[in-house]
Amino acid sequence: MKLDGKKALVTGSGQGIGRAIALELARRGADVAVCDINAETARSTASAVEELGRKSLVCQVDVADHGQVAGSVVQVLEGFGCIDILVNNAGWDRIMPFLETQPDFWDKVIAINYKGALNFCHAVCPHMVARKQGKVVNVASDAGRVGSLGETVYAGAKGAVIAFTKSLAREMARYGVHVNCVCPGPTDTDLLRMQPENIRQSLERAIPFRRVARPEEVARVVTFFASPTSDYVTGQVLSVSGGLTMAG
Repeated sequence: MKLDGKKALVTGSGQGIGRAIALELARRGADVAVCDINAETARSTASAVEELGRKSLVCQVDVADHGQVAGSVVQVLEGFGCIDILVNNAGWDRIMPFLETQPDFWDKVIAINYKGALNFCHAVCPHMVARKQGKVVNVASDAGRVGSLGETVYAGAKGAVIAFTKSLAREMARYGVHVNCVCPGPTDTDLLRMQPENIRQSLERAIPFRRVARPEEVARVVTFFASPTSDYVTGQVLSVSGGLTMAG
């Protein structure tokens, strides 16, 4: 899965799964624009990309802000000349029962997890259409496929990302632009580590592999969709859950 000379933009890539994606793309030969609301973690990822011998750019951006997103895309195009790969990874959640949530929480979850993907696709896809090539990978969640206790609003937003991926794939196919979706299950990130030990242990027991995913394992699946290996694949949703959920 070589990506020599490709230019990638990865949102939410300052830490966690997003950082792993940025580094995996760089290992495969891509230059990476690291886009994150946290400038410090974004710079850390960008430095790691450069240590792998690839070029990097840092964009501090709130994915929920359409104007900031448009500006960051202009910055990347000026710096790299093109965008071959867009990975919409940025996400946010807080686990709590739905009846304890409030509209401001709903708005934030929807804005970051769903509108963030809308904003970046709206800004990047015209460039890909003009070039008649491009790979878009949206990172949703298995919560959006099957639901998740305590993550009802988040699951709804990620379900929207899945449906958006399929519909956008139909629109973009005629222009040679691929759009696919990766749905991680429980993964070893800061969000999971914040959960009580008994919940983490219960998850591990429920997963056939008896462990949660490592961020780099999700990153490799994203790289498959970003690479020429998947040139005849679009509109697909792939779960990376260790068998916790399985398609019927």
